[in-house]
Formats: sequence, C-alpha cells, structure tokens
Amino acid sequence: MHTKKKIVIATAALLAIGAGTAFAYWSTTGAGTGNGTTAASNGTIVLHASFGPGITPGGNKEVSFTADNAGTSSLRVGTVHTVVTASNGCDASWFSVADVVQDQTIAAGAPGVALTNKGSLVFADSADNQDGCKNATITLTLTSN
Repeated sequence: MHTKKKIVIATAALLAIGAGTAFAYWSTTGAGTGNGTTAASNGTIVLHASFGPGITPGGNKEVSFTADNAGTSSLRVGTVHTVVTASNGCDASWFSVADVVQDQTIAAGAPGVALTNKGSLVFADSADNQDGCKNATITLTLTSN
C-alpha cells in the first residue's frame, strides 16, 4: 500500500506541475487594412412637370415639379433645366422655361415628392403667325444636376 500511496502523491505532484505550465509566445505589434467599394450610383431621380392647359401667345403658366426616387439612398435635385418641344408644327422656340434652382433632397424610395420652387412656361407673342400652335402638345423635358 505504501507504493500505491507514493504513486498517488507522484501523480498529484505531476498534475500540479502541469497545471502551472506556461506556453511560450512572441509579442509583436500589428497593422493592416481593409477595403470595399461603394455603389457607383444609386440610380437617378425621375422628374415630372405639370402646367395648366390653354396657354396662348403672350401668356404664361406656372409649372410645378415633382420627383421620384426609387433608389436606396437619398438623392439631391439641384437646378432643374427644361427643354421645350411642340407638336403640330408649332415652333418650340416660342416657348421657354427658365432654370429653377431646387437644392432639395429626395428621400430613398420616395415617389411624387413636390419640389419647392415653381417655374414659369412662357409663350412669346411673335409677329409671326402662330396658328401652328393651336391645339399643340407642349412637352417639357427635364434634367437636373
């Protein structure tokens, strides 16, 4: 039994020594980088314009603007620029809409947001016969920056 006791003590001593064993390591410093990319674009704003019917030579109509943002982040409408075209042989150069500064942010996923500032469609009163503009369709093509 005495030998058995020695074996138990020796085993306990080895366990105690093993429990205190440390692992060696090197200390150092570290550095690194990580990167990814952002979207090239989040789409574009779709602009709409509306004005009342019945504009005549020498007259003008208020133009309202709205914007749709189908994207996933907010987009900004800067200045709205308008190009006028006309049907029925109506001379589109008789019509004008001055650029309209908006500087308005349109939230992601927002449809039909009214833009704050209005424009004015002007129909110049020319010395030429403007009958070609009777019942013409006036189209406003919009861009913004």
